[in-house]
Amino acid sequence: MRTRLAGALLSVLALSLTATGCSGSSGSSGSSGSSGSASPSAATAGPETVADRVEPLTDRPVPELPVTVRSADGTEVTVGSADRLVPLSGSLSEIVFTLGLGDRVVARDLTATFQQAEQLPVVTRGHDVSAESVLSLRPDLVIAETGTGPEEAIRQIRAAGVPVLVVAPATGLDDVAARIGAVADALGVPAAGQQLTRRSQQRIDAVRGDVPRDGDARPRIAFLYLRGSASVYLIGGRGSGATSLIEAAGGVDAGAASGLEKDFTAITSEALVKAAPDAILVMSKGLESVGGVDGLTEIPGVAQTPAGTDRRIVSVEDGVLLNYGPRTDQVLRSVVEQLYGESGDRA
Repeated sequence: MRTRLAGALLSVLALSLTATGCSGSSGSSGSSGSSGSASPSAATAGPETVADRVEPLTDRPVPELPVTVRSADGTEVTVGSADRLVPLSGSLSEIVFTLGLGDRVVARDLTATFQQAEQLPVVTRGHDVSAESVLSLRPDLVIAETGTGPEEAIRQIRAAGVPVLVVAPATGLDDVAARIGAVADALGVPAAGQQLTRRSQQRIDAVRGDVPRDGDARPRIAFLYLRGSASVYLIGGRGSGATSLIEAAGGVDAGAASGLEKDFTAITSEALVKAAPDAILVMSKGLESVGGVDGLTEIPGVAQTPAGTDRRIVSVEDGVLLNYGPRTDQVLRSVVEQLYGESGDRA
């Protein structure tokens, strides 16, 4: 759910299908164990502070249509109405709802788990869209990621006369403004897009300003993608999508810094020892799938790292960790608080 989560999660999904032979303990896929933070004494604290709701703009905008915009796939898209919207990822759904147009959304992706959207019918799972399900909802506009597919489904939707806006994936904090702007412009609410961009940036900057500074001492943080039920254990490298978030939290991406050039690499003891993370960043469901912190430390190599020894685990809900959208400030705040504690003291 390189979401997943959006841009980064796409690569993870592809790897998940081919990496089932990766070494490690599968763990349990049901109950979660204790979830950790950067402070060993807080290893049993709750992992998340991100509210499972989006916060729409106070003033609900009125779309001024028609508009013609350029899609990320090079197609010119003319939007004549925005009464029935189908965003095909959780991240895109967050943007639409936060712009104040959530009452116009008629379907969702499986990753759109926030409360305002949870009752909507699901038409995509892991960026795999059902054209028939989408068309049955008579949408005025479909908003997709570049990785949404299959391509035949997108062609089928367009052939039926439905405009499809394709938005480039998010890979870091710098993509927040561009994605908000692309969606807002297509919906005929550019001013609302600018307002939401300013609000998002101000909130991100406020969190970054609260990150403790300790000279050149920056925690090394490894991003692990875990799916214990499928024996998938991966460590993020350059392009995983987590580097920007880790650096904003005052850390160093341990995987990238250790020389891992691929987006994701199967976890080995050697790779973890070389990365030498002081803390490990994971998605909450991934942590649950390996049996919590106890199960995570049983994966070969984890216990031999400073993070494993001190049980320094930072976990954030799957659907928002790498979205780089309107709730990114909350994600960053959660990571910072788990790394340093709410008091701001470095562990």
